[in-house]
Amino acid sequence: MTTISLSGHEVRAAVSMREAIDAVRRGFVGLANGEFEMPTRTALRDGRFLVMSVHHRATESAMIKTLSVNFERVPAITGTVVWSTLDRLDHLIADAGAVTTLRTGAAVGVATDLLAAPDADRLTLIGAGGQAADQVRAVHTVRPLRHLTIVNTDTGRAHALADTLRAELDGTEIHTATDPASAVADAHIVCCATPATSPLFPESALPAQVHVNAIGAFRPTMRELPDELLATSSVIVDELAAVLEESGEIIHALRAGAITQNDLTELGTALTADPPAERGKRTVFKTVGVAVQDWALARLLADKFLG
Repeated sequence: MTTISLSGHEVRAAVSMREAIDAVRRGFVGLANGEFEMPTRTALRDGRFLVMSVHHRATESAMIKTLSVNFERVPAITGTVVWSTLDRLDHLIADAGAVTTLRTGAAVGVATDLLAAPDADRLTLIGAGGQAADQVRAVHTVRPLRHLTIVNTDTGRAHALADTLRAELDGTEIHTATDPASAVADAHIVCCATPATSPLFPESALPAQVHVNAIGAFRPTMRELPDELLATSSVIVDELAAVLEESGEIIHALRAGAITQNDLTELGTALTADPPAERGKRTVFKTVGVAVQDWALARLLADKFLG
């Protein structure tokens, strides 16, 4: 029996963002087609400890991820991803922090490619934490960016992220800001990646046509988006059961009567719809993160390292 253990650096060296996006897209389509057995994740201590699992029937493979989340720690996310199959003894163990940031970025890349205007090239990123860079990398992969604004109350963190991304995004004009409402006013795409517990901006601050990704709020006590935005947008979610249990924005908007469950479309369904999801107006992608995303990255790694 062989067990391959991969560090965060090894995970990133092995998987490009384009590969991650393509793999996660296939995973969501497979989820819509009923290929997976995926229970809602276990959350302990109000989401400080998470356990996620999924089984892919066709390949007889399974992925289990355990992690801890502490936004006062660097890195905020630590843990392990374990991949196994029924037909072999070999296992793969990978750093959960790297897998999580990559697969979350990849899901945003999938949704942005589906929903954002084809010529969208102005991104406002709210948040400069551990997930932020991969949000930008994913959006840039599907919509090459001409302009990026990084919004964070800690200007030092915003400037540090800007310096990192300037080295990667040749030709992209990068600025920093501290006020989310003014920073989203001329955005084509907005990415929210914060631990906020109240909306980051009012609905009225956004332009008439914009695509918004919200990844930060993964517990009912957290919330990045206002009810009014959800009520006036096409809302795509990663998985209905997951957001109904965990997404503070969705739970709040449902209880307020701003939206109904019928207003929510799963990403896999939107990807396989004919005609495809509508662009050219306000769209929102809300994700709390589901195990099929981690499975998609783990399968890529298993193919590369286990053969």
